[in-house]
Amino acid sequence: MTLLELKKVSVAYSESAILRDISLDLESGEWLMVVGPNGAGKSTLIRAVSGIAPYTGDVIICGKDRKEMRSKEIALCIGTLSQSHNVGYSFSVRDLVGLGRYPYRKGIMSGKNENDEQMVETAIREVGLAELADRSLLTLSGGELQRAFLAQLFAQDPQVLLLDEPTNNLDLVYQKEVFDLLRNWVSGKDRAILSVVHDLGLVRAYGSKALLLDKGETAAYGYTEEVFSDDNVNDIYRLDVRQWMKKLYSPWISD
Repeated sequence: MTLLELKKVSVAYSESAILRDISLDLESGEWLMVVGPNGAGKSTLIRAVSGIAPYTGDVIICGKDRKEMRSKEIALCIGTLSQSHNVGYSFSVRDLVGLGRYPYRKGIMSGKNENDEQMVETAIREVGLAELADRSLLTLSGGELQRAFLAQLFAQDPQVLLLDEPTNNLDLVYQKEVFDLLRNWVSGKDRAILSVVHDLGLVRAYGSKALLLDKGETAAYGYTEEVFSDDNVNDIYRLDVRQWMKKLYSPWISD
């Protein structure tokens, strides 16, 4: 089942092209990693799909043209997690996660039902924050805060997650926890993930498909093991990536 499809999507600001003719498709169970050097257009791609950046071309979400969908319909199909959060309010973890259920409300004044409550509590447990459910967001560490926002997405229960550097600035323990949670989530029925990731090791470990972007254009796209050839990655990063990775991790391997 195709959950997300892009057809010749382009983004330009002040006549300067940021993305050019990007096409891809995301099937149920797939995790597509978007990779490339700084300025390649990775975050712009996420913003286009999420509706923040104006684009030309077609973005098809859950079988419908994004431009013809209402905001509530979109929220039932896709959820977005950014790399950082500016929290200036003292909501509890449970309050924040509960916001994920708003697309399911019949009206602005309608309250949460039993299913909403269950989805919120399940999401909080899934990310390991049950003991912190009543804590203020202002008291959480960076890793805990990111997991709280991830729980909000799990409670929202969309079919596609859009992630822009979901573990940026998190230590190794939290990186592994978040990526393991996401791998477990995408294994559910009719779910897929599109994420921007800088760490090539994480791409190889978790991604089923990859899109290499270079200067706003597709350098390579397909299954991860096919896309990550030496020629492809060396071309876009302008160095011998394999040799650099071997040198970088050799102290760990040799011990």
